Amino acid sequence: MNIIDGFVIWIHLLSASIWVGGSIFIGVILAPMLKYIGNSMEERIILMIKIGRRFNNIAFPSFIILISTGLYNSRFFFEYPYNFIETDYGILLLIKIVLVIITFTIYIIHIKSFGKETEGKIIDNRGSEYISIIRSKIINYGRLTVILSIIILLLAAFLDAGIKFNY
Repeated sequence: MNIIDGFVIWIHLLSASIWVGGSIFIGVILAPMLKYIGNSMEERIILMIKIGRRFNNIAFPSFIILISTGLYNSRFFFEYPYNFIETDYGILLLIKIVLVIITFTIYIIHIKSFGKETEGKIIDNRGSEYISIIRSKIINYGRLTVILSIIILLLAAFLDAGIKFNY
C-alpha cells in the first residue's frame, strides 16, 4: 500500500466516523432528550429539523467523501467487474454498494422532506395531525438511515477481515 492509499483510507474512516457517529448521536442521544426541551411537540420538531439541517452541513460532504473514497478503494473491482460475482469479497462489496445507494437515496429523501417549507407548515398547523406525521417520518427515516449505516459498517469490517463464505 502506498501513502496515497493510506491517506484515502484514513479520509474514508474519518468520514464514516462523522456520518455514522453523528447519526447515532442524533438518534440515540439528542432525539430522546428533546422530550425535555421546548414547550410543545411543534417546538421540538422545529428544533430537530434545524439541528438536522446544521448536521447536514457536515454529514452531506462526509457522505459524498465516503462514496468517492469507497469508489477509489474498490477501483480494482470496477476494472474487472466479474470479480463482483466471482469472489466472496466482490459479493460482499456489491451488497455494500447496493446498501450505500439505498442509504443515500433515503438520506436525500429525508433532507428534502424537512426543509424550511416543512418548518413553515409546522408553525402554521400547530396542534394538527400534520405534526404527528412529520414526527413519525423524521423518526422512521432517521432509524432506517442509522440501521443501514451500521450494516454497511459491519460489511466494511467483514471486507477488511477477509470473511469467506462456506459453500
